[in-house]
Amino acid sequence: MVIDPPVHHERSTPDSDPVPIEAPAVPSITFHSVSLAGLFLLALLYTLHVGRVIFLPMTIALLFAVLFAPLLRRMKRMYIPEPIGAAMLLFLLVGLLGYGVSRLSEPAAEWVDRAPAAFREAEVKLRVLKKPMQEMSKATELFAKAAAFDESKKKVQQVEVKGDGWQIKFLSITGELIIGFATTLILSYFLLSSGDLFLQKLVKVLPRWPDKKRAVEIVRQIEGQLFEYLLTVSLINMGLGTAVGIAMYLLGMPNPVLWGAMAALLTFIPYLGHLFGVIVVMLVAALTFDEVGRMFLVGGVYVGLAIIEGSFATPMIVGRRLAINPVVLLLGLMVWGWIWGIGGAFLAVSLLVAFKIFCDHVEILSPAGEFLGK
Repeated sequence: MVIDPPVHHERSTPDSDPVPIEAPAVPSITFHSVSLAGLFLLALLYTLHVGRVIFLPMTIALLFAVLFAPLLRRMKRMYIPEPIGAAMLLFLLVGLLGYGVSRLSEPAAEWVDRAPAAFREAEVKLRVLKKPMQEMSKATELFAKAAAFDESKKKVQQVEVKGDGWQIKFLSITGELIIGFATTLILSYFLLSSGDLFLQKLVKVLPRWPDKKRAVEIVRQIEGQLFEYLLTVSLINMGLGTAVGIAMYLLGMPNPVLWGAMAALLTFIPYLGHLFGVIVVMLVAALTFDEVGRMFLVGGVYVGLAIIEGSFATPMIVGRRLAINPVVLLLGLMVWGWIWGIGGAFLAVSLLVAFKIFCDHVEILSPAGEFLGK
């Protein structure tokens, strides 16, 4: 019987040629995928715009939940149950808002009624500055008269129906605000009273222990940084409002508390909020004082305080880590203002910062976080 000798397999030595290893396939970005992503983004934005009655209270409730969550955990350590702690915090919030509205609603309504007179008086006081520009406007007036003459030939008789349109619109807006505020409070209460329920569900869904641990770390870091940002920015805006109120009082402006509160709220809207605030205080100064210089002095003091806040105080306290690119910030104001109106403009910065924090903690989204920052 012949036995075949055993076959010895040669092992590769360092001198042997390495076996080529195929690199993992990198998904290519095609025009089709970019188009689908763009269509999905447009559909998402339009859905948020159409459903703003639902999505806006949900977003505000989530921000309240993030802002109050650390306080609620401290109350839990003091043996206060989460449902009772959530009710206490929201009751305190409603009480402060109610007190502020009751104190400021009457003077605000008075100045809103006097706004047309303020515009006319400001125009009269600025007439001296308008004289050099009158010569330049003569050509424009001639063109306007010629266009009006042509239009008069084609004019069709129109019937104007007068009604109580603005009263109906005002009642509709007031009803939407009340419903939205009530919905926000209810959602905030259930989010706060549930505690870490959603985080526990997320941990149960994830299959591996490292993923569970990483998810808890990411959620806690995002919650902590967002809470720190919201609290810091709110305190800075309150400080600016206090400074504006004191300055308006020293300058002899009526209702200085109202203008300080207005400045604190408008600071949540970068750039545009300060612009609107300057216009308002200058109109009030035009209605209050006889000198044109006093009007510009009031506006200049407001601008100076806003520059100190935006250029020194906020960057120094908040830091560059959570700073948003100015171009992205303006685009965000435009987009969220279109989606949710004034509410979207107030929430634009907070939403951008929250998204940046999320991107900074998720490795695959880190380029987006870098793009959003300065």
